[in-house]
Amino acid sequence: MAVENVIIIGSGPAGLTAAIYTARADLNPFMIEGYQAGGQLMLTSDVENFPGYPEGVLGPDMMADLRKQAERFGTRYLTKDVTKVDFCRGGVTPPLHVVYVGDEKFQAKAVILSTGASARLIGLPNEKRLMGKGVTTCATCDGAFFRNMEVAVVGGGDSAIEEATFLTRFCTKVTVIHRRDTLRASKIMQDRAHANPKIAFIWDTVVEDVMGEKEVEGLKLKNVKNGETSTLKVAGLFVAIGHDPNTKLFKGQIDMDENGYIKTRDGMKTNVPGVFACGDVQDHVYRQAITAAGSGCEAAMDCERYLEAEAHKGH
Repeated sequence: MAVENVIIIGSGPAGLTAAIYTARADLNPFMIEGYQAGGQLMLTSDVENFPGYPEGVLGPDMMADLRKQAERFGTRYLTKDVTKVDFCRGGVTPPLHVVYVGDEKFQAKAVILSTGASARLIGLPNEKRLMGKGVTTCATCDGAFFRNMEVAVVGGGDSAIEEATFLTRFCTKVTVIHRRDTLRASKIMQDRAHANPKIAFIWDTVVEDVMGEKEVEGLKLKNVKNGETSTLKVAGLFVAIGHDPNTKLFKGQIDMDENGYIKTRDGMKTNVPGVFACGDVQDHVYRQAITAAGSGCEAAMDCERYLEAEAHKGH
């Protein structure tokens, strides 16, 4: 069986940047991009904060550009999902890692993990249909599109209150909808939000659905204590109820934190030699396309140095 220099699992900005760098280093990378190739940006309409696109760019178009660039330097793709991994933890020289796609088995000297994270959604009938048309999971990415409009944020933790506070830069009013009667956010963030005249709160309430044909026009709400229903007219819904890293596949194979994010150290190295991680799968702080791309570059360079050192061991 042919042994790959490097297999990249996942094809968002982090994975594709890693592919560009490893391909240009003549490592002939093999990317298993997944059936849902392109990552979270495939759900984003306009991207205005990625350098190099002065007019902005549609998320899927940007991912197509990155994919084309990686392909130009020789990246090979398999548009299927990885079903299992078996990382070598030493004892074999050189250490080979095994990646399975169903019954197919691939071996590699190095693996770069860039499977990203998925924003938790509420699970409403029209939520996915209106994603990118007023429903969003990222205030930093999309806040500026709602200038002089009224929007709602769902959630009660730090990220929800941070998003609400950020949105007041653009929006005339931000309504925080929370299923409980107190926030989970840190006290300093709560105080800041309560002091902000543009932020309003609706307590003990859940969103039952999003209204609007082509874009968000309002929300159907339900009070969880008395069962009363109401509507709220808004142009945008920001869902801020957390993210889940896509790491189930690597459980028991690699060190993760208590929330399931892969731990990296000394660059993008994991605790397993020859296995690297980049993007939202190991970053729960920034979660931007540009930071993911930057970490993809780091992972590729760490990988290149590792392979070079391993090659010299044999001499």
